[in-house]
Amino acid sequence: MNEIRFIQVTPEQLKEVVSEAVKVQLEDFKKSFEKAKDENLLNSDEAADFFKISKVTLWRWRKDGTVPFLRKGSKVYFKRSDIESAMVAMQE
Repeated sequence: MNEIRFIQVTPEQLKEVVSEAVKVQLEDFKKSFEKAKDENLLNSDEAADFFKISKVTLWRWRKDGTVPFLRKGSKVYFKRSDIESAMVAMQE
């Protein structure tokens, strides 16, 4: 069970604790972003630009299952190879 404790802290101590928590979150976000780039993952804007399709087309392909996607928090990513495969399959 979670326990609630009330403690007294100075404004400086509170600022330090919050600052450290923000640093940790930013580092995690940076690592996630770098990992996404390393895996040839594209966000919606990058995918639409790279493949010269509209964001609406990309959204439609995502919704109808033509192109698989990954979700990291509120962000959506696409594997470059998945979009390439979908485009080849549509041309056949």
